[in-house]
Amino acid sequence: MAAPARNRTPGLALLAHDRALGQRFVAGVDEAGRGALAGPLVAAAVLLEPGALGAEEQALLMRLNDSKKVSASVRDELVLVIGAVALSIAVVAVASTEIDEHGIQAANLGGLSRALDLLAAPAGAALLVDGFALPMQERAHRQLVKGDATSAAIAAASIVAKTTRDRVMEGLDVESPGYGFAAHAGYGTALHREAITRLGPCHVHRFSFAPIAIAA
Repeated sequence: MAAPARNRTPGLALLAHDRALGQRFVAGVDEAGRGALAGPLVAAAVLLEPGALGAEEQALLMRLNDSKKVSASVRDELVLVIGAVALSIAVVAVASTEIDEHGIQAANLGGLSRALDLLAAPAGAALLVDGFALPMQERAHRQLVKGDATSAAIAAASIVAKTTRDRVMEGLDVESPGYGFAAHAGYGTALHREAITRLGPCHVHRFSFAPIAIAA
């Protein structure tokens, strides 16, 4: 049996999901960097009006998907499209020191909630969060498991969060050379772990994470 054809238009299915919610405005929230050993966690929120997108705008969003499922070059193209079609975008960076102080779960939930607050979505908008309920968020919102592969608004937020964080890590690579932050974005790759062993942790590492605490 032949292998099924890959979906070359995932964004259209994601937009269809958001239109089917029945609300004029849809806000999506997602994060990047939760599992990294260094650098900030970046939360992003994106507000879309799915029903108002024209054929040309939808065509530009055909490749929209979970940021982990598209290449870096496609993410860089998509973030420009998202910037053009979104009604509002908000980004929050949670520093490694804040992660160490409060723990990764609290830092993650707080970052997602703060990004949603900064978005100032209109009353009645559907507020969608990838994978988590936000106990500190006063407005009603929906926890959507695998939301970045289901909702256009969440997928857009995942692209914004990932591309923003990658730029931050490239800057940290210049600031703290030798760790390879631009290559692995602070995740626990063999290259990164070898650098930690050789150089010791630096100020942007998360000292509450076991591999860094052991090496410190």
